[in-house]
Amino acid sequence: MKSDTIQAAKPPAHLRPATKKWFKSVTENYELDGHHVRLLTLAAEAWDQAQTAREILDRDGQTFNDRFGQPKERPEVSINNSARIAFARLIRELALDVDAPADSRPPRTREYR
Repeated sequence: MKSDTIQAAKPPAHLRPATKKWFKSVTENYELDGHHVRLLTLAAEAWDQAQTAREILDRDGQTFNDRFGQPKERPEVSINNSARIAFARLIRELALDVDAPADSRPPRTREYR
């Protein structure tokens, strides 16, 4: 049976240089299957989206005045929040930590109601 393991996968060209470097370090230090590389790619893209939104917010602020002079939240606030949540979830899904965190409660069983 052919292994689906990919080691040191090349980072996608559209990523930022620092994100490419991180992507490469992860693929060199962990043995990832093909689906893990796809999750890593999504995580890297989410990180870059959050960084782009953060730069815009740093430059322009979190609000703008609409045509009626009323303050409105910039779309980048939502983009930043969504991308950060996606990044955190994808990293958790990849389970790159060496030691798994201890569960504070037992898993649910069928008898639990």
